[in-house]
Amino acid sequence: MAGIAIGELSHRTQVKIPTIRYYEQIGLLGPAIRTEGKQRRYEETDIERLDFIRNARELGFEVQAIRELMELDAFPNRPGAPLDEIAQRQLDLVQSKIDRLLRLRAVLEGVVSKSGQGGLREVRVIQAFTLQGEGSLKSEPPSDVFP
Repeated sequence: MAGIAIGELSHRTQVKIPTIRYYEQIGLLGPAIRTEGKQRRYEETDIERLDFIRNARELGFEVQAIRELMELDAFPNRPGAPLDEIAQRQLDLVQSKIDRLLRLRAVLEGVVSKSGQGGLREVRVIQAFTLQGEGSLKSEPPSDVFP
């Protein structure tokens, strides 16, 4: 029987074998053809699909959004509204991450500037990174974090 073994698929797509099995289990990847010995065999189209899934995950897309995008791709003549909604959700997430990263940069710059002056002991590290216990850099650092 022809087809691509799961190890080869993993190597070619840089997706780990347990992850490939998981994607198959949740329906992002179609069920593999099985040999008489019950080994999975995949098609060339599975490489393209796994590459898409891996890239989308690396870019922060949730599994449900990937599923929706693949469904839209299967029916290209559908109206664009669902795609617009997915794109807007992802854009909102990206903007939120950018905002948090900019605040993180400010915190790190404060830590670096204090540590370079021998004042690292003055920086309250946990508070600097949690910013008043909110846990996710959602606000500006309080003025007393970097005395």
